[in-house]
Amino acid sequence: MGSALPGLAAADLAGTWWERLVAGFSHAPVPSVTGVELLLVAAAAVVLSLPSATWRYFGLLATVTHELGHAVAALMTGQRLGGIRLGLDHSGTTTSYSRRPAAAVWSTFWGYPVPALAGAAMVWCGFTGWGPAAMSVGTVLLLVSFLFLRNIAGVLITAGAVLAAIVLVLFVPAVLIGHVMIGLGLALLVAAVRDLGKLIAVHTRHRNRLSTSDAFLLARATRVPAFLWIGLFVAAVAAAWWVAWQPIAPVLAGLLR
Repeated sequence: MGSALPGLAAADLAGTWWERLVAGFSHAPVPSVTGVELLLVAAAAVVLSLPSATWRYFGLLATVTHELGHAVAALMTGQRLGGIRLGLDHSGTTTSYSRRPAAAVWSTFWGYPVPALAGAAMVWCGFTGWGPAAMSVGTVLLLVSFLFLRNIAGVLITAGAVLAAIVLVLFVPAVLIGHVMIGLGLALLVAAVRDLGKLIAVHTRHRNRLSTSDAFLLARATRVPAFLWIGLFVAAVAAAWWVAWQPIAPVLAGLLR
């Protein structure tokens, strides 16, 4: 009987997690976010995304999001998804197959913008009571991505992200999930800017790595110069920051009154 208790506890925990995951798709109370809290959350987002010690780990989530951007864009255009490979050095590749050049260009483009777009969506959801829904959607996408992972590192990285999401769903009250989503969203927005900086460095100082650049691949496929593609990446990330800024601005304005 004693040996059965851990199994029962695990089953209860899994059942509780599933119930909360499903419940997360409904609207939650709108969180009250103060200006001081927002400044602290923004500082935490910067700490996650800028120092090398924390970026070593949080940057893996940005890589997962980047590659999922390619994968979702490929599936949107009817391409066959060959698989996703992730590296512990923040590298990643998503392989898709299409006979239509335009579809391949579309899926190649949506790598760098997607972490920023996902971050903006998280921030907006956090402020409007849809934080638990954002958490549930993100968890489901991560779980589905296991079908397309093709290396051990990718499985381990994604499993870590899923485990973190499970812990949040199980142990953080729904009313606080919105605050968590604001922080994670801001961290992804900062990460998107950091990754753009790395991309620009590849084209200006580390040209021996050009083969790893989405802008280089797009330029080779379309004969549109790489700097124009980088400009489009920057515009997309800037638009995501503008969207995220809309609910943030009134809160910060309250600090000045």
